[in-house]
Order: sequence, then C-alpha cells, then structure tokens
Amino acid sequence: MDAHRLDRLKIAYLCDQSPLVPSTYSGGNTRMFKALQCHVGDVTLIDASWYLAEPVRRLMAILPEAVQLRARWRLHYALAPMIARGVTREIAKDQYDAVFCAYSLQSMSRVKTGPKVLRVFTSDATQTTYRQSEIGQVFGSYWSASRKLDAWVATNERRALTSMDLLLWPSEWLHNLCLETYGLRPDTCRVIPWGAGIDTWPRPGQPSPIGRDHPLNLLVVGRDWFAKGGPVAFETMTTLRDRGIDARLTVIGCTPPAFHRSAQVVVHPSLDKTRASDMKIFEQVFDTAHVMVMPSHESYGFAFCEASAYGVPSLCLRVGGIPIRDGINGFALTNGSGPSDFADHIERLVADPDGYVRLRQTTRAEFETRLNWDSWGKQVAHLIADLRARQA
Repeated sequence: MDAHRLDRLKIAYLCDQSPLVPSTYSGGNTRMFKALQCHVGDVTLIDASWYLAEPVRRLMAILPEAVQLRARWRLHYALAPMIARGVTREIAKDQYDAVFCAYSLQSMSRVKTGPKVLRVFTSDATQTTYRQSEIGQVFGSYWSASRKLDAWVATNERRALTSMDLLLWPSEWLHNLCLETYGLRPDTCRVIPWGAGIDTWPRPGQPSPIGRDHPLNLLVVGRDWFAKGGPVAFETMTTLRDRGIDARLTVIGCTPPAFHRSAQVVVHPSLDKTRASDMKIFEQVFDTAHVMVMPSHESYGFAFCEASAYGVPSLCLRVGGIPIRDGINGFALTNGSGPSDFADHIERLVADPDGYVRLRQTTRAEFETRLNWDSWGKQVAHLIADLRARQA
C-alpha cells in the first residue's frame, strides 16, 4: 500500500530541543519532524519544559555549554519522576496514535501513555553505546567522575528503551549494539537510514573529468576539523601531490589551523544552507568534487548522505554507523588507516575513469533509494501502520 493511502495519524513529537530550530541535532531533528508531517500525519510538538523541575533547567542555562551538554540529560533522568508527570499530562490532552521521541531518550523516561498510544524512538546513538564504542574511546570523558554514574545511566536507558513499541535505528552498527547492550526484543527494532542534511533534491551534475592529467578535487565537510579527520584529508592531498596528481582540497564548515592550509586548500568556514547565496556555493563545491575524504569518528554523518545526493563517492573509516556501503557510494577503510591508504584508494579511482563514473552513478542511486528523508518517512509510516494493525 502506498504511503499516501495510509490513514493520517496524530503524532505527539517529543525532543529536548525544538525541531523548529533548524540547527538542532545538525538539522536531523527538523527533517524528521517535517518527514513525519509529510508522510505519517498531523504532528504536534510537545513542550520540552521540565514542568515542576523547570527552575533547575533555567539555572543550568548559566553553566558553560560543555557542562550543560553533559549535565542536561543526567539531570533529566534524576528528575524524571517530576518531569514525566508534566509530559504525561500534555500527551493526555489529545487522542494521539503515537508518541515519537527523537534523540533525547531521557525525554521518555517515566512518561506514561495510554494502552493504544504507540511509543516510537529514534537516535543515532545512546549515551552508553556511544561511551562504550570506539568513537567514545577516541573522544574520552570530559568529566571522569561521571563514570561512577554509568551503571545508573544504563539502567535508566534500558527502562526507557524496553518501554518502546518501535525503535528505529539509522545503522546496523547501532541496531546490533543496542540489542547486545540492553537485551531488547528484536521485533521492536528496525534499521532505516536517515537522509541528507539538505532540503533540495539535487539534479545530478556532469562529473568533472578524472585522470592524472586533470585536477583532483577532494572535500571535507564539518564543524570540527580534527573530529572530521581533516588532518588525514590534508595529508592525503599532499601525498597525492607527491605522487604527481594535482590534488586540491575544499573545506566546508570549519577553518583548518595554519599548518593544514596551503595554496591548494580552499576554505568556506561557514555556509548557511538556508541562504540562497550560501547554498549556491555549497552546490558548486559538490558539483565539482571528485571524492569526499572524511576519516571521522562519528555515529552517523549527514555529510555522507549529502555527498551521495550529488553523486560524490566518500572515503571514510569503518567506524560507527557511517552510511557508506563499499563499492556503492564509496569505501570505508579499516580504522587506523592513514593518508597513504586513502591516497592508494584514490589513485585506483584516478586510474579507472570508467569505473569512477559507474561509482558516481551507484552513489547517486544510493541517495535516491535509501539516503533521503522521503524514503525514511514512508518506511516509518508503514511500520507504524503495520504495528497499529497488529495491535488492533
């Protein structure tokens, strides 16, 4: 049955940050909210207030941002009995078919819903899976004393997750981690990749010629040069240049330090994709890019979906839930691979122009079939409809 034939549902949307602010959760929060509106039903945003505990949240706002980020969800779990009563009252004001919680699992802690109201949750990580993964090990702990709370946090997460009717994970990596970590029922878990961090559906451009006689355009996208693997991308460029390939590097979203800049590096430190002029630059960069080089450590990565939208293959590390399938929309190298390894892969692409064109075609097809928010929304609509039918 087509998504547009499904009965439109009434959805209560719950998150600790408003999806009406496009920057929250790197834009994923907003795009989920819009996809649910488009494909699932009428979506009502539940107030993210802490209700009786709201004074605590306001006091927390005066703390440094780094402290807020880490204290907010721990305090929420601690104050959940108070906060949840207010959330429960808000949900009870209407006859919702489902409560959809994005990212902030703590927002569902202790919340009660009627027996006919489905409980749905999605995120690209949980606090415990992130901390225990190789990603968390790379970034370490901001406050070592918080390790004493790890078992308590995991208990709260398990309680919230096992109360859900449907858990939507964007990657097999997180799906498998959560099954193992929390002992979840497999029938409640589904893998549905997320989409790109753009509102448009780009028209496939004509790929720039590739070969040893042509300039080679590499790309890095992200707000943190080091977290996105920028140093490895820069060294990959210099390695290729040493091998006789005219490699250049474009950076979007951050400014590399002086020792990672050269005449071959073009930097766009901040592009606002809601502005037409900035979006034009963004599209021009992707239209001329040959390969996105992103040896980052992250639990998903919208930039990989964006690269696929423009038919730009990605090279990354096989870490976390990155949405790269080998030979389809790029290649994920073994964790620990360095500039020489990335340069080797790129040289093989340069040596096979026809194969590179085919890779661009499958990269774009990956976006059209899997890595877009319409696909996500339609799948979510069918899953919720099927679950409601089974429960009925």
